[in-house]
Amino acid sequence: MKQINEVLVSAEWLNNNLGDEKLKVIDASWFMPGSGRNGKDEWFRKRIPGAVFFDFDGEICDRSSPLPHMMPSVTQFEQAVSLLGIGNEDTVVVYDSAGIFSAPRVWWMFKAMGHKQVALLDGGLPAWEAAGFAIKTHQPVTPEKSDYKASLMAERIIDRNALLVGINEGSVNVVDVRPADRFAGAVAEPRPGVRSGHMPGAQNLPFPTLLSGGKFKSTDELKALVSPTLSAEKHNVASCGSGVTACMLALAAEHALNRVVTVYDGSWSEWGSDEALPIVKS
Repeated sequence: MKQINEVLVSAEWLNNNLGDEKLKVIDASWFMPGSGRNGKDEWFRKRIPGAVFFDFDGEICDRSSPLPHMMPSVTQFEQAVSLLGIGNEDTVVVYDSAGIFSAPRVWWMFKAMGHKQVALLDGGLPAWEAAGFAIKTHQPVTPEKSDYKASLMAERIIDRNALLVGINEGSVNVVDVRPADRFAGAVAEPRPGVRSGHMPGAQNLPFPTLLSGGKFKSTDELKALVSPTLSAEKHNVASCGSGVTACMLALAAEHALNRVVTVYDGSWSEWGSDEALPIVKS
């Protein structure tokens, strides 16, 4: 298959390339607890032809962690992706049924595990359906197992200890994409036992500002939004509530600016839960 250089692909591009055996499509739908929606159930009932389901919340995650959907080990990732029939040389396109919400998390996971060819379907399943392209509703076919190999890219992920050192040293620039009222500590966090506020020195760029009509804003608009929040000297880190929407910022920065932004995997679920870690309210 022809190599792609894009971070985002359109429904038209995906439809034109759907028959290629080296193209693999992933449904990465996930919804906040209490939403009443289940991504895997929705995928089972309706999906882009050939799409496999990537459960980063219940299966392909560190299940020993008390935190939600933390990055799995390299070995666990390899095993899970092999069962999905995806090979190292395949071009992977990820989407979700919300438009753009959870799919950037799986895009980031593949990038962090060293996959070369991975992109996001801009607008997700709604854009695909709006274009009138085919939908499959019969029982999914189990893919033929592959032998996937992963290699963790250290520049794409950071943990709490490294982040705390960076904040204390002044060597990191944290961009928090939670809504402004949560960032300021003006409202309670949705997760029990999690303090309100933000990390010292963090900036706020609420993730919905990156989107318009269920798709990412234009490249020029993203440049204007993202570029002022990034540092040329410091290590740029994206954070959010639980490591999902932070990946939207990482994707937007790579798409519009060709900049790698590291994701804090534990995000505020971890930071806000630890009384030993510093927080600021403003």
